[in-house]
Amino acid sequence: MSQFSEKLFQAVPIVGILRGYPKATTLNIVDAYYQAGFTTIEITMNTPQVAEIISAITAKYNGKLNVGAGTVCNEAELDIALAAGAQFIVSPIVDISLIKKCKSLGIPVFPGAFTPTEIYQAWTAGARMVKLFPANTLGPKYVKNVLAPLNDIEIMPTGGVSLENIEAYKKMGAKAFGMGGLLFDKGLIAAEDWDGLKKKLTVVKAAII
Repeated sequence: MSQFSEKLFQAVPIVGILRGYPKATTLNIVDAYYQAGFTTIEITMNTPQVAEIISAITAKYNGKLNVGAGTVCNEAELDIALAAGAQFIVSPIVDISLIKKCKSLGIPVFPGAFTPTEIYQAWTAGARMVKLFPANTLGPKYVKNVLAPLNDIEIMPTGGVSLENIEAYKKMGAKAFGMGGLLFDKGLIAAEDWDGLKKKLTVVKAAII
């Protein structure tokens, strides 16, 4: 099984978030995403057939795309995700035992945190980056304020990241971003316009990288 590639992640430090789409639809979305030049994708655990989807994507792209599991809240879900081949883990919460287990297994984990205390606890437990969630409740200046005393921590805003605010987040010290709505146009997906989705993703990538 291929492992998480830091080189791919650093080349395009965006985690695309897919939630709830059927398997066939998800595979088509991921294909458009990959062709547009993105390198890291997250499939949430509350997606139907999530284990089958993760297995299929990891097999198809085999080291050319970082494939992770999102909305992982406990060790039972972690075990399912890893058995399916997930190369990294994203959580909406700070669960110290979950973070430490990922670290012990060499699996990058991006736990979701909100307060300075949660952010610090997630980082010191072994997070690869701390997912600031929900970021849109706090905004770019919050990243700067947190990093003033906690400047060694790497933060990944997730939730409400847009073309209008991403540069502000970067200037305030954000190292990566979790994105869903900005990337995955619901109208194009509903119409199964995969070429149109690829073109839109290509435009978005050029605007944010």
